[in-house]
Amino acid sequence: MPVPDEVFLSHSSADRAFTARLGEVLRRHGVPVWYSDTNILGAQQWHDEIGAALRRCDWLVVVLTPEAVASRWVKRELLFALQQDRFDGRIAPVLCQSCNHDELSWTLASLQMVDFREDFDRGCRDLLRIWGIGYVPGAS
Repeated sequence: MPVPDEVFLSHSSADRAFTARLGEVLRRHGVPVWYSDTNILGAQQWHDEIGAALRRCDWLVVVLTPEAVASRWVKRELLFALQQDRFDGRIAPVLCQSCNHDELSWTLASLQMVDFREDFDRGCRDLLRIWGIGYVPGAS
C-alpha cells in the first residue's frame, strides 16, 4: 500500500495528547497528517475545516477510547469515511484504551485494529507497516 497523501486523525478532544504524539511520529516518518488541534486557526469555522480535511485526506485513522466512542464528532467523521468509496480499505482503527468500539460503529469489528494499549512503539510499528514504512524507534 502506498504512503498516504494525507491521513485524517479522528479523535476525541480528551485524547489530544496521544493524538499529537502519534501525529508527530507519523510526520517524522514521512506521513502527512491532519487533526483538528493543530490545523484549525481560532477564527476559522472548525466544522468547515473538518469537512474540507475529510474531503481532502485519503486515509482515516480513528483513535479509539471511551471518550471517542462517546463523541458525536468522531462518529460523524467515521460515518463520513465509511460512506466514501475512496476510504474503502483505508480506515485504520487505533485502539488507545479498551472501549466498546461497537457503540461507535459495528463496522469497526471487521477492520484490523492497531493496538497501542500496552506498547506505543509497537503500535507505531504496526500502523506504519500498513503503508510499508519501517518504524524508527525514538521518533516518538
